[in-house]
Amino acid sequence: MKKNNLIAYLSVTLAMIFWSYTFIWYKVVYDFYNPITVVFFRLIISSIFLFALMAPLKKLQKIRKGDLKYFILVSIFNPFLYFLGESYGIKFSSTTVAAVIIATIPLFTSFTSSYFLNEKITKMNILGVFFSIIGVGFVIFNNGEAIEASTFGIGMLSFAVAAAIGYTLILKKLTSEYNSITVVTYHNFIGIFLFAPLFFIIDFPEFRMSGFSSEAWVPMLELAIFGSSFAFIFFTFSIQKIGVGKANAFTNLIPVFTAFIAYFVLDEILNFNKMLGISLVIAGLFLSQIKTSKLKEKLRSYIRPSE
Repeated sequence: MKKNNLIAYLSVTLAMIFWSYTFIWYKVVYDFYNPITVVFFRLIISSIFLFALMAPLKKLQKIRKGDLKYFILVSIFNPFLYFLGESYGIKFSSTTVAAVIIATIPLFTSFTSSYFLNEKITKMNILGVFFSIIGVGFVIFNNGEAIEASTFGIGMLSFAVAAAIGYTLILKKLTSEYNSITVVTYHNFIGIFLFAPLFFIIDFPEFRMSGFSSEAWVPMLELAIFGSSFAFIFFTFSIQKIGVGKANAFTNLIPVFTAFIAYFVLDEILNFNKMLGISLVIAGLFLSQIKTSKLKEKLRSYIRPSE
């Protein structure tokens, strides 16, 4: 494996670990503030952190005039549309339904990246994604939760999936011209202005009554720094190196990491069904990364008689 690819795989794995932890941090923050408030301040903190950290290091590139529209477009898809769809989808659906619908992102992304970006997709890659989705099912259907969802909830979650696909397609174009730090810093900064009207119209009166709570702002900082900053930087870097389809396949690791985190942090049970699901996800992930042509060459080298 090439060194750059190895770094990309490590980066995308770290991104999934950080995003898995966000479920724990969300659990605390949502006891105090509404979803729009959380995302709005999460983006503000993330932008301040990234500008303060990266500007002195001269890692931020200037946006060329012709590319500004792509930065605005990628910000509309994510964080704006994706977080709206995910937040309200989860609110009006059971966790199980939400996790299953979100888990379809890698499958749809594989097809769209193949069609729009000409990324090669093989039967082995598709089989791997299906294995991962089945594994996710074992992990999340294990808890015995009732499968309940309103039409609105399912619609918003499907909307989030579509936004995630659009985001990764535009992101691929930007990563060919800009480094991951530049892309994430500016799309988070633009996202502040997209969420500001919703915050002041919908959430501000309730936020003013809630006031400041240190118990909520510690996980808010963790969400901003790890969930909205480093995780997006690592994920964007991986897309740049290994492509949209392969990077997105790793999102199926989020329920797996969350299960482990819940076991160690929240003392939740890690039983046979979860372990089976985790094994399927990991097996599917390996299959989704295999290049069939290289696999055939290796097999031929093993069975070819020595001369």
